[in-house]
Amino acid sequence: MLSLKTTIEEWPVTGSFRISRSEITKVTVAVVTASRNGYSGRGECRPYPRYGETPQSVKAQIDSLVPKAGGLSIDNLQDILPAGAARNAADLALWDLRAQEERRAVTDMLGLAEPRARQTAFTLSVAAPQAMAVAAQKASSHQLLKMKTGQSETVNCVKAVLTARPDAQLIIDANEALTTAQCRELQSALAGTPTRLIEQPIPAGSPLPDPSGQSTPIICADEALHTRSDLPALWAAGYRVVNIKLDKAGGLTEAVKLARAAKTQGFQIMLGCMVGTSLAMMPALLLESFADVIDLDGALLLERDHTNGVGYEDGMIRPAPKGFWGYPR
Repeated sequence: MLSLKTTIEEWPVTGSFRISRSEITKVTVAVVTASRNGYSGRGECRPYPRYGETPQSVKAQIDSLVPKAGGLSIDNLQDILPAGAARNAADLALWDLRAQEERRAVTDMLGLAEPRARQTAFTLSVAAPQAMAVAAQKASSHQLLKMKTGQSETVNCVKAVLTARPDAQLIIDANEALTTAQCRELQSALAGTPTRLIEQPIPAGSPLPDPSGQSTPIICADEALHTRSDLPALWAAGYRVVNIKLDKAGGLTEAVKLARAAKTQGFQIMLGCMVGTSLAMMPALLLESFADVIDLDGALLLERDHTNGVGYEDGMIRPAPKGFWGYPR
C-alpha cells in the first residue's frame, strides 16, 4: 500500500538573495516521501508566492492525495493535481520510489541520457553596481553570471560587472520588472556586450518589443512558461528561449515532454531552478541533454546542503552520486 508523507523544511541562504520583487534569507521547501513495501522515494518542491503557493497550500494539495494513494500512479497524478510545486514534489517522489522498486534508473525509464557535468550560471542578487561588481569578482570561478536586476541602474550594473569580470558572459534576469519600452531600451544598451539572453524582462502576457524574435540579446520566457500548452503562444509573441523548471511544469513527467516539444518547435532551452537543495537540483539535471544553457545553482546559494548531493566546482555542476536520487540505493 502506497503511503505519502509531507514535511516542511527551512534552509538558510548564504547572506541574502534578492530579486526585483523580493528578498529572502532562507527558503522553505516541501518534501514528499512516498513509501511502499519497504521502499521509499523523495521529492522536493519550493512553494512560490508568485504563483499563489505557500508551504501550507502545497502541503494541503499533497495531503489531498492520501485518500487516493491506493490507486495513485505517476500517470494519474498528472490529472489529479495541476502543474505546480505540489505536483512536482509528488511526481519526483513517485519516480524515485519506482527506481527503488524496479531497480532501474529513472533515466533508463524515461529514455534520457545519463546526466553529465555541465557549466552552470551563478546568480548575483540585485544590488548597487559596485556591490554587484564585487560579487562578480568573488565568483571568479564562474564564467557565466546571471544578474538579477530591477528597473533602475541595470545598464550601470552590467558595465560594472563587465569591468570587474571582462571574461564573463551574462544572463540578465529582471523577473518581470520592466515595461515593453524599457525592455527595448535594455536590448539596445546591451548590444555588443557578452549577454547571452535576457530572462523574462516584462510581465508574463505583456507584448515583447519584437514579436519576430529576431532582436538581440534574445529574450527567454520564465514566468510565462509552465507546460507544453504555453509554447505556441510564446513563439508567436517572439520568445525563442524557454526556461524549464520542474516546480513550474509540475514534475519531471511533464518537464520531459515539455523539453521534447520545445526542441521540436525550435526553442532553445534554459534549464533552471528555484533556490533549493540538491534534492531539487538532481532531478532537474536529468534534463541536461536538452539544455542550451543551465542555471542550476540553487543549492550553491545555500549555507548548507544534503550530504552527497550535487557537486559544484570551477563553474560546473556535477551529478550527485547515483544513490542520492533517481537510481537504486
